[in-house]
Amino acid sequence: MKNLIAIPLIALASATALPALAADGHDMHGSHGAMHSTAENGFVEGVVKKVDKAAGKVTVAHGPLTNLNMPAMTMVFRVKDAAWFDRMQPGGKIRFVADSVNGALTIVRLDGAK
Repeated sequence: MKNLIAIPLIALASATALPALAADGHDMHGSHGAMHSTAENGFVEGVVKKVDKAAGKVTVAHGPLTNLNMPAMTMVFRVKDAAWFDRMQPGGKIRFVADSVNGALTIVRLDGAK
């Protein structure tokens, strides 16, 4: 008899606790500050390793590219705007968005080079 009463009470307690836990998880996203906004707008931070203007390519060590399902790594990209090469130097930090353009991984947005 006690089990028949305890089971519905446990189920009721679980049902009311889970939405509260889920809400807490969402509130925590806002506390990540810049990391959260970077992920939301698609920008990722990277460090320029090599600039090859003649080939139209730049090598960047970067964080995860979530839109391309890629982990953090160092790789070569094409750039959408050749003028961006003038804003990139080996060792410099950049924030960028990459995408696949005609089958080539390309930096399609660049937010200031440092």
